[in-house]
Amino acid sequence: MSTNTQTGSNAYLFSITLVAVLGGLLFGYDTAVISGAEGALQQFFKSASDFEYTSLLHGITSSSALIGCILGGAISGILASRLGRRNSLRLASLLFLLSALGSYNPEFLFFEHGKASADLLIAFNLYRVLGGIGVGLASAICPMYIAEIAPAEKRGQLVSWNQFAIIFGQLVTYFVNYLIRNNLGDTSELIQEAMITVGWRRMFLSECIPAALFGLLLFTVPKTPRFLAMNGNYDGAFRVLSHINGAEKAKGILQDIKGTLNEKKEKITSYGILVLAVGCLLSFFQQACGINVALYYAPRIFQQMGASSDAAMLQTIVMGVVNISFTLVAIFTVDKFGRKPLLIIGSIGMTIGMAALAILSFCNVIGISTLIFIIVYTASFMMSWGPICWVMISEIFPNTIRSQATALAVAVQWIANFAISSTFPALSNWNVGATYAMYGTFALLSAFFVWKFVPETKGKTLEDMTALWRNRAKKK
Repeated sequence: MSTNTQTGSNAYLFSITLVAVLGGLLFGYDTAVISGAEGALQQFFKSASDFEYTSLLHGITSSSALIGCILGGAISGILASRLGRRNSLRLASLLFLLSALGSYNPEFLFFEHGKASADLLIAFNLYRVLGGIGVGLASAICPMYIAEIAPAEKRGQLVSWNQFAIIFGQLVTYFVNYLIRNNLGDTSELIQEAMITVGWRRMFLSECIPAALFGLLLFTVPKTPRFLAMNGNYDGAFRVLSHINGAEKAKGILQDIKGTLNEKKEKITSYGILVLAVGCLLSFFQQACGINVALYYAPRIFQQMGASSDAAMLQTIVMGVVNISFTLVAIFTVDKFGRKPLLIIGSIGMTIGMAALAILSFCNVIGISTLIFIIVYTASFMMSWGPICWVMISEIFPNTIRSQATALAVAVQWIANFAISSTFPALSNWNVGATYAMYGTFALLSAFFVWKFVPETKGKTLEDMTALWRNRAKKK
């Protein structure tokens, strides 16, 4: 692609970002594909004769990818530092592809096709964990890659597109699952039977297309200039910076990057505990407010409101459209209004939504008002914590510890995700209203946390953040 090295090329920058956010799309696709397949998958494994497929086992199977997400997030820092950001994303694309193929046909080579067994269940879960590792890598490294490519004045918007891709990936998955389900037969009995035999397999197989596309397109993008500079390739770093920013501006950016390289071997605690605590708590609060309860269990929630299975899936698609719309609000305002104001506004909106849901639940009111406040809640999240948490995690850490610190924050996020998602069924059986009230309390606390402890990163370079935390560490 031809670029103007005097002024830089927005087209070049956006094309790189477009490839990187495909990792976010796969993140959303892989985490949402189970929603359409889990019912048929449960019936398939219940047919096994050598073990009893209990609800507990089904819960583990439905969430086994999250175990891989924790592992992928935890090792993302090591891989990003040693393999580089781009090569780590290539590895993630390969894991997505292998997981999709393996989940489609877990019997491959070792088991009889179509015969459920305990060993086959283990194989299936291993494939799902493999995909989860890919999700964990992509969730940490895609925002990191975009942040290290993007100019400071555009970074918030470009990193936010990664969240848009995640939600869009989930929406595409809901739609694909709906199409697969409704093209299996003419009656509900035929559809159900076909879902148990081939439907759930096709849902997992559909992920191969975006996974393969992501892997191929990653051969067209460069390594990030900060990774190149940290490994001594200053000419390569300058070329990439020039393509994006123009030659004159690239010189200044490269000098700023070089100024942070003398501490390349720093420990993760070199800038104090506060920066790590802020990053990890951003991740924690993003999940503790209960967003994945609304996303993962949306069809069940709508069915509890009286919708049929088909209507519940369609309502889930509608909610996905709303989520995308409000993610766009964040994308086009994050570099204008700043990160902190949007986070605080989102926290207040989520608090109102969850508090209302708790009150309606205590009063046994289920109807259009419930749907409205679910949308208020999810819309508030999508215009704030959804995209902006990833923006903050990608830019808040100093250059020299970004890989390790981001890995830690992402691992915390996936652990919190697993804890919140896996406990919702038990908590809702105990008291739905109290469960919603708990999520609302966390949303309120998140507003105070952002106001008191989180620095504004709008318009600051990544090197500015290094200086900020170095100065704070010296004052301790």
